[in-house]
Amino acid sequence: MNHMPEVEALRARTDIHFNCAQSLLVPFRDVTGLDEDTSYRLGSLFGSGMHHGGLCGTVSAAAMILGLAGFGKEVSTAMIREFRQRHDSILCKDLLAASAKRGIPRKQHCDALVFEITQFLDETLAGAGKENDN
Repeated sequence: MNHMPEVEALRARTDIHFNCAQSLLVPFRDVTGLDEDTSYRLGSLFGSGMHHGGLCGTVSAAAMILGLAGFGKEVSTAMIREFRQRHDSILCKDLLAASAKRGIPRKQHCDALVFEITQFLDETLAGAGKENDN
């Protein structure tokens, strides 16, 4: 399934804010088995690196989605390693500082990360032979 249209729609909304984690958890509710309200509430405290610049909410949400989809440590570790290689960090404060240094507005930066992880999740979930590797 292609989750990108719903992710893009949530990121574009101005009537209600969907942080980076919520922007993934809500559209991937078909994978997690969670309803929309539970997905929204679950992700509410993961934005902005759990509100203190820690682990990027896109990474946190992706790990939750992968776990609920039956993937294990191997896939999650590979995702985190690739994310770190692409962005030099997995910490929200570092990611935001680097984007600010490049003159990229926060929303544009966060949208790009959410879209990147959405594509990764869609491709991973569509891949044949997903196995639980715990």
